[in-house]
Amino acid sequence: MQALSIRNLTKTYANGVQALRGIDLDVAEGDFFALLGPNGAGKSTAIGIVTSLVNKTSGSVKIFGHDIETELEQAKACLGVVPQKINLNQWDTVYNCVYNPAGFYGLSAQRSRERTETCLRELQLWERRKETARNLSGGMKRRLMIARALVHEPRLLILDEPTAGVDIEIRRSMWEFLRRINEQGTTIILTTHYLEEAENLCRHVGIIDAGSIVENDRMSAVLRKLHQEVFVLNLAAAVPPDLQLNGFNPVVLTEHEIEVEMHKDSNLNRLFEALSAAGVQVTSMRNKTNRLEELFMRLVERRDRERTREVAEPEQQL
Repeated sequence: MQALSIRNLTKTYANGVQALRGIDLDVAEGDFFALLGPNGAGKSTAIGIVTSLVNKTSGSVKIFGHDIETELEQAKACLGVVPQKINLNQWDTVYNCVYNPAGFYGLSAQRSRERTETCLRELQLWERRKETARNLSGGMKRRLMIARALVHEPRLLILDEPTAGVDIEIRRSMWEFLRRINEQGTTIILTTHYLEEAENLCRHVGIIDAGSIVENDRMSAVLRKLHQEVFVLNLAAAVPPDLQLNGFNPVVLTEHEIEVEMHKDSNLNRLFEALSAAGVQVTSMRNKTNRLEELFMRLVERRDRERTREVAEPEQQL
């Protein structure tokens, strides 16, 4: 079954801006799906329509088979949403921020208490349950919003920039939590500007540009389309002055570290032959390039070129 099925979805705002141009998108049950795109590409509009916060112009959206137009209540019962902006009641307690919304989904008082405790414990907020939300750090507020979204045990969780503004340690712990609930069966759709996040977490990726889906494939297949990789090499000795590597242009990062960019189809043996010829011994090597980010930037550059051409063509006709 498809957790989310979108067909020919369009949205034109009152000012004439066409935010979505007939997109089709399927997210399979149990998937961890990244929905990415440049600012203004249409992803926020798409999420707004799926969550019933934005009215569509045409097309259809189904959540686990429930059409949001004719079965909105059933569709929303399957859905948990963590918005980008913090929208907690800052003066309410941490406990009530999770407990009260549970009743909106028809949970009994007893079940609401059980689920509230479970969610707060899983997100390491149980000890803070009596404090007001305004006293929490930014990272804790993000976790509290996730707890609130999960209290009714939704089958589909939509996360809109869930780790924005949180430190690396909290981000990593949230990644582990999201992986765990996905492995337990929760379908997750993630939008993020931390492209490392999508590359590490998601199995499939859809990329929106100018209101259209331009990429929709397995993450591994999308990444194979990229051409360059950057390797960081740690050296046994200090980097020789004026280091020259035949066929490569090394960049010195630190006294014992260099960076080398090469085509993905290049033979690494050639690199190590050049290093040996230069008398350089390598102790370790790692891939540095965030390949999804490279794809994202190429997408933005292509969009800008097309817009420039669209502007230039009418001028030439004049």
